[in-house]
Amino acid sequence: MASDAVEKRRDSKKSATDSAVHDGNAVRLKPKITLVNGVALVVGTIIGSGIFLTPKGVLDGAGSVGFSLIIWAVCGALSLLGALCYAELGTTITTSGGDYIYIMEAFGGLPAFLQLWVNLIVIRPTAQAIVALVFANYALVPFFPGCDPPDIAARLLAAMCICILTAINAMNVRWATRIQDLFTAAKLLALVILIGTGLVMICMGHTHYFENAFEGTTTDVKKASLALYSGLFAYAGWNFLNFVTEELKDPFVNLPRAIYISIPIVTSIYCLANVAYFSVLSKYDIMESTAVAVSFGGKVFSFMAWIIPVFVSLSCFGSVNGLLFTSGRLFFVGAREGHLPAALAMIHVRRCTPMAALLFTGLMSLIMLTSGEIFALLNYMSFAQWLSVGASIAGMVYLRYKRPEMKRPIKYPLIIPILFLLAVLFLLIVPLFAAPRDTGIGLLIICSGIPVYWLGVSWKRKPKAFTRFVDKATKRLQQLLLVVPQED
Repeated sequence: MASDAVEKRRDSKKSATDSAVHDGNAVRLKPKITLVNGVALVVGTIIGSGIFLTPKGVLDGAGSVGFSLIIWAVCGALSLLGALCYAELGTTITTSGGDYIYIMEAFGGLPAFLQLWVNLIVIRPTAQAIVALVFANYALVPFFPGCDPPDIAARLLAAMCICILTAINAMNVRWATRIQDLFTAAKLLALVILIGTGLVMICMGHTHYFENAFEGTTTDVKKASLALYSGLFAYAGWNFLNFVTEELKDPFVNLPRAIYISIPIVTSIYCLANVAYFSVLSKYDIMESTAVAVSFGGKVFSFMAWIIPVFVSLSCFGSVNGLLFTSGRLFFVGAREGHLPAALAMIHVRRCTPMAALLFTGLMSLIMLTSGEIFALLNYMSFAQWLSVGASIAGMVYLRYKRPEMKRPIKYPLIIPILFLLAVLFLLIVPLFAAPRDTGIGLLIICSGIPVYWLGVSWKRKPKAFTRFVDKATKRLQQLLLVVPQED
């Protein structure tokens, strides 16, 4: 049985983790992520460019100021419901890997591989490349006043961002977590300044854009659902701490605590930031803006308006770091389970980082950065992401009945995962009508992993020449990178 194999695997990994605590010289991933690091990882990954750029999409679908603020709050509540489910999953199945390992535990190899596949070829490298590109564009704004930065300059700076952060993540876990802490603090400071400025404007009497707040509220369910989609896009990343569970100190305590702290922080900041925007921008100003925060800065900070683009770039830099950190762990775990080349499951002998997996995800991001259609790929990501999340939560409910004997340090009432699954089902059905072409392409990308699974995983009797070639290439890579398989 697949579940028995997974159980044995998890027990062996737990034993290995326990031994690593006593043996500091073991070549394996070490639990170095504290509660503060965990909160910074979640908050820093969620708060990227979304809150600075996407309020336009929410307002467009909502139709009114009041309803758009409700949408932001509802998105926060949905994210919290999902995060609570992931707290139960992460303390029940303590292996790193997030959605991939949860789907593996509940439904077996093929569904888990398809989740890994779509992350490997589209979701992770595209997200990392796009956020790095947004970082570069806004970092260059002060140097190109009055015009857009050259595309080649932005792409080169984005490539530098990816290379630098990949190198830091590969060199030292603590360096990566400290960068995450620092840039999370910087983006929170930026948003506090933005919110504080908005509240001052409201106290000075700038409240006319809140009058008749619900005028123009949409009655079109399709538009309202697209507003919800835009808001939830800005909350993406609330489940990323589950990708690094094995490296979290005292995960049974710190994983749920990090969730309880981080999601309310993000929700409060998002709602207050939107209130601040409406203190000086009408809904028509927001609808005509390509970057709401920059428009806000232009009206409030005058000659200091350049500071907002700098804050946006700092925010995106921290998000790229969080994405690379978790992507490396996802591909490391996938290789450890035999679903990716064995070299990606190897750890640097001295630095104890998944160096090969990190270099691989960095390289994939650089390749994606060269594509002229990179932003078009965003349209195919949302459906696959919500399908993955829905499968994980469905797996949690399934395992409660299939394997009631599993130790569950946290167990929430069944109504919580059911409510969240209903919301996910709604988010999966809506694109079938709102964007059938994009949804169809997304499904094709997922299904393209089926023949790859058969060739790479299910087919055991591969030609000896191919096996020798792979073994030789793996050994050469080990010598080059100084990496070895994880020690149990």
